[in-house]
Amino acid sequence: MISSDAEMAEVDRERKLAATKKQQDRALHEAFMSRKVAPEAVERINNAVRIAAQNGHHHLEVITFPSSYCSDGGRRINIADTEWPTTLTGFAKDAYDFYDKELRPLGYKLRAEIVNFPGGMPGEVSLSLAW
Repeated sequence: MISSDAEMAEVDRERKLAATKKQQDRALHEAFMSRKVAPEAVERINNAVRIAAQNGHHHLEVITFPSSYCSDGGRRINIADTEWPTTLTGFAKDAYDFYDKELRPLGYKLRAEIVNFPGGMPGEVSLSLAW
C-alpha cells in the first residue's frame, strides 16, 4: 500500500510537470506569434553585423524557433525548397518580411536551416544573415 501511494504521488507529480510544460510551451508560442520586429532593428542588426565581421565571420544567426512553428513543420527548410519562406508564421514571417524589404536590398542573404533533429524529426530552425 505504501509503495502504491508513492507510485501514485510520482505519477501525479509527473502529470503536473507535463501540464506546466505544456502551458509554458503554449505561452511561448503565443508570444512568438504576436511578436513584431522592433523599430530599432536596423541599428541593432548593423551593430551585430559589424562586430561579427570584425571577428572574421560572414554570417550571423538572428533567430531560432521550433520547426513546429512553420506551417509544414520545417519540411521545406529541411529539403532546401526555394519556397521555404511561405511556411513561416508569426515572428519568423515578420522577420523575413523585414529582411526582404530592408536588408536584401543592401546585399544581405538569408539562410534557413534545421539545426537539430530530436528523435529523427526536424527540431529548431535557424535563420542567419550572410554577407
